[in-house]
Amino acid sequence: MHHIVIGAGPAGVIAAETLRKAQSAAQITLIGDEKEAPYSRMAIPYLLVGNIAEQGTHLRKSATHYEDLKINRLIAGVKSVQSATKKIVLTDGKELQYDKLLIATGSTPARPPIAGIDLPGIYSCWTLQDARHIIDKVKPGSRVLQMGAGFIGCIIMEALANRIGTKSGGKLSVVEMGDRMVPRMMGPAAGGMIKRWCESQGVAVHTGARVESIAQSGAALTATLSNGTKIEADVIISATGVKPTVSFLKDSGIDCKTGVLANDRMQTNMPDVYAAGDCAEAFDHMTGSHMVSAIQPNAADQARIAALNMAGQGGSLRQVTQINVLDTLGLISTSFGLWQGVAADKGGEQIELKDDAAYKLLSMQFQGDVMVGCNSIGWTDHVGALRGLVEGKVHLGDWKAKLQKDPTQLMAAYIATAQGQNNWSGAADMARRGR
Repeated sequence: MHHIVIGAGPAGVIAAETLRKAQSAAQITLIGDEKEAPYSRMAIPYLLVGNIAEQGTHLRKSATHYEDLKINRLIAGVKSVQSATKKIVLTDGKELQYDKLLIATGSTPARPPIAGIDLPGIYSCWTLQDARHIIDKVKPGSRVLQMGAGFIGCIIMEALANRIGTKSGGKLSVVEMGDRMVPRMMGPAAGGMIKRWCESQGVAVHTGARVESIAQSGAALTATLSNGTKIEADVIISATGVKPTVSFLKDSGIDCKTGVLANDRMQTNMPDVYAAGDCAEAFDHMTGSHMVSAIQPNAADQARIAALNMAGQGGSLRQVTQINVLDTLGLISTSFGLWQGVAADKGGEQIELKDDAAYKLLSMQFQGDVMVGCNSIGWTDHVGALRGLVEGKVHLGDWKAKLQKDPTQLMAAYIATAQGQNNWSGAADMARRGR
């Protein structure tokens, strides 16, 4: 039995390890197109700040980890998959035969169509090689322009702000074409609050604008925005989002939309072909639809389930986790589930508690008596209760009305519904006592 895993990120590595545990004698080939040891892209911001060395980004610390597990690591690009004949073609022309195939190719940074985007001094922040360029060029006091303020962009922004020292001479400007920061995680009020916080920390934020062109003048780069603003920078970082890496699957017969379509067992429409991680568009029982949710907990769950099914042991994905927890220059924000809510004609209702001066916001979205999603900013207490209520699809009963009156009673609601109680005073007293 020959298992081939395309992609050496967290999903690929976890799948290969799970396959080895399940089948001690199987041949396992793990293919990655970077010469680096398999690493976590989410660790790169910590590398930029200097909290870890390059080895700290590695998914496994032992230099002989894959050799010890008899997992064959192959550094190569994949040109195509021929699922009808169970064969993959590498970019160097070589062909490999598989019995079971896992596609775990992750995502690729989007390349915005901007005049001058290929000038020197413009980088993505996605690979270890990108990080090396940024470490070499971005110093304390540098002028940096970042394009994009989504979830990943905000993580990169924090690393850049710390690296250049925005309160001690460094200048960081962020341009986001959406009307708010983190628009795919936060509603208008929440996204606007995060913008104001970033500005209070010395970051210049331009929302509702885009970079239209970049020109070079000596050692400096000048970006012209759609609103006419010109920004000079020593380095420009492109963080305009990512997209699943699936272009090599054209003509493979494998169904793709945004990502590779997979069922709750992570199987694709083609026999013996599976998908996991950021490239997978998995079926979610909670919403009844397919979705890409590019977070590492999903990658790990999907990889394990895909590998168990490849090994014939079964297993299915309960749901696609929709969780984002973001630390933006010290301001903690979260989103769970359908944070954007449900239409009113489908039973959707919402409540919002906001304290602009304290940078605190709590937004809850309901469908009937179930909390289907939420946003929070500055609320670090009881975040687990928020997640539990949303992911558990808990029927709140009378507690819905109580939360609408006082959203801060969420812990009392969580305890009461977990215990099957509906006693307002008793459950509230238990929550205050931390029981």
